[in-house]
Amino acid sequence: MYQSYPKISIVTPSYNQGKFIEQTILSVIGQNYPNLEYIIIDGGSTDNTIEIIKKYEKYITYWISQKDNGQSEAINKGFRIATGSILAWLNSDDYYLPNILFEIANKFSVDKPKIVFGNCIHIKEGTNKIWGSRVDKKHESFNLLYEDYIIQPSSFWNKLTWDLVGNVNENLHYGFDWDWFIRALQKEVLFESCQQYFSIYRIHENHKSGTGADKREKELQEIYKNYAGAEMEQLFAYLITHRTKIIYMQELLNKFVPKKIEEQLLRRLFFPKLSKYSFKTLIQVALMAGIDMQEPTIIKNT
Repeated sequence: MYQSYPKISIVTPSYNQGKFIEQTILSVIGQNYPNLEYIIIDGGSTDNTIEIIKKYEKYITYWISQKDNGQSEAINKGFRIATGSILAWLNSDDYYLPNILFEIANKFSVDKPKIVFGNCIHIKEGTNKIWGSRVDKKHESFNLLYEDYIIQPSSFWNKLTWDLVGNVNENLHYGFDWDWFIRALQKEVLFESCQQYFSIYRIHENHKSGTGADKREKELQEIYKNYAGAEMEQLFAYLITHRTKIIYMQELLNKFVPKKIEEQLLRRLFFPKLSKYSFKTLIQVALMAGIDMQEPTIIKNT
């Protein structure tokens, strides 16, 4: 019955996301994909997470709840159990769009290491702000060493890739997905971008990337140092140091001058150290530093 459908293994690392995890689980099992292996690795949640997992236990291949050293360890635990030929992890506050696993299954006919990634809808909890990514466009001209433009919940890869690249780095807690994608790039894994939207990325008050502050920035700086070199590490550090002033000047200039002139004034007049970098390089590293120099693709903002 399942012979024509490759097995897809989805791992959900979880910890105290009872507010969101039910929607995550339903988005996976609701795919109605006939050869699905779903694994949940919970870090010993103390909220209602376990109650929700048990509610859908018959649809979950394997789950466990025990204290661990964080998300990266949970992901590695899950993939040690996984037996699918196509793999992905989906965090417990994100969720898939309908019918995407059937789409993904059709994209792995070639038997060589490969990562497929699509676009993602971002939702900011408590607001009406919704915007979309354009990773397919970025992949054409941007550098993965400068910007983590692959949106993790919209990414999938085959078992060949995981075996080649290895585990995510358990010493990292914020940038381990970017680090893993860069390692895959270094191993000459094939990257295939898609225009389709695969997932919803939820931004909320306890969102990990938004609450990491200095620890997250130090990790990202180390990744720049390890893969992009000292110059990009220094650019990232400069942008972090001057972030508040840059954003203030952006907001001020935006009231009086067009976007293109705003960019020129920022680089040449107010922050001349930035003028040595191309705008393409600058917007990538700036985004990693929390400075958006390009307009997002707005879906809804009322």
